[in-house]
Amino acid sequence: MMNHLVITLSLFLSSVLLLNRGEAGITSSFIRSEWPAVDIPLDHHVFKVPKGYNAPQQVRITQGDYDGKAVIISWVTPDEPGFGKVHYGTVQGKYEFTAHGTYSNYTFYKYKSGFVHHCLVSGLEYDTKYYYKIESGEASREFWFVTPPHVHPDASYKFGIIGDMGQTFNSLSTLEHYMQSGAQAVLFLGDLSYADRYQYNDVGVRWDSWARFVEPSTAYQPWLWSAGNHEVDYMPYMGEVTPFKNYLQRYTTPYLASRSTNPLWYAVRRASAHIIVLSSYSPFVKYTPQWHWLSEELKRVDREKTPWLIVLMHVPIYNTNEAHFMEGESMRAAFEKWFVEYKVDVIFAGHVHAYERSYRISNVRYNVSSGDCNPVPDKSAPVYITVGDGGNQEGLAAMFREPQPDYSAFREASYGHSTLDIKNRTHAIYHWNRNDDGKKVATDEFVLHNQYW
Repeated sequence: MMNHLVITLSLFLSSVLLLNRGEAGITSSFIRSEWPAVDIPLDHHVFKVPKGYNAPQQVRITQGDYDGKAVIISWVTPDEPGFGKVHYGTVQGKYEFTAHGTYSNYTFYKYKSGFVHHCLVSGLEYDTKYYYKIESGEASREFWFVTPPHVHPDASYKFGIIGDMGQTFNSLSTLEHYMQSGAQAVLFLGDLSYADRYQYNDVGVRWDSWARFVEPSTAYQPWLWSAGNHEVDYMPYMGEVTPFKNYLQRYTTPYLASRSTNPLWYAVRRASAHIIVLSSYSPFVKYTPQWHWLSEELKRVDREKTPWLIVLMHVPIYNTNEAHFMEGESMRAAFEKWFVEYKVDVIFAGHVHAYERSYRISNVRYNVSSGDCNPVPDKSAPVYITVGDGGNQEGLAAMFREPQPDYSAFREASYGHSTLDIKNRTHAIYHWNRNDDGKKVATDEFVLHNQYW
């Protein structure tokens, strides 16, 4: 382990030295063979419906409060509401407690959803394994999850980072590799099902299939959700013009716990991390609700308790790929000065179907009339990482802009996922893992130094 830390620290110091010299990073020349970028057929076993009439399906959990002592458990019963409650306890098969939830259903075009349940399970103990059971008539299913350690500056925790996933065989490779990573929760960067690539009733069908597809992970550990453009589902030709309709009916967040007025932007504290989720496709300019909320949430961050400040968004602020180039510029203009002022450690984004990592840089000195228009090294700035390579049917974004800018440390158009392994208040180990012909390959790694400590 000591040798590993020495190697990763050397890689990090070398990267800093290269940037200070004005030298650009690496554009990987790796070209991998891949499965076709088409969705898995609906009759494949990964979409299997559980046995039993009205059996609970599409089970998923997310954090349910600000500090990690609650979860929200969600599921769907296809035919009727069922019981709408969760039995849980710390001994397998012995459920001491019961929590009651709510349910709703909805239509999208002529598709009629099943009954979508959300159940808040609160008052949990930290660092504890809980078993839970969901019943519906004679059908029942059992799962488990582990709560995080209590909020503390030296609490270690391992996050997985996935974005732009979809439901192809490439997506399956990403999911299977992630589940072998040992990570304890997922930071999801938006673009879940890609159901909006379909039309009419098939849109709702593919929302259902994706939730069954990821259930082997989502039922056992929290996925912290953020929304992307493929969640908007704006389809006026079908009479569907309410943005995020499918997503908001199905996926819930603990937004009220962080004083947000909208489930699309919120914050949680987990172990030693303070995680802020932003919405790239909701208003964020000055005086809007999201702008007001972020200005207050940043003030509530206590780096003595949660030294790691992490921001999630869908559209990357810094991106050197031809795909979606400069789409994040408006959010950069609105929020970058705050990210630098509050010394955000790392910002994760998706949207671009490739991988890229920046050095610590900023462009806060520039405005439309004066200042240096080029990003410059900035020790107070975040590292920007794009992980939009989950495997969806749109394929990879393989056209990077040339020459590679000085601020871009590493970039590659391959499918994969990342992990951020927080060790203590000062150091975390970051990996990007490429899906190489069905094998997980650690391709980019470095030691992340905490900005506060």
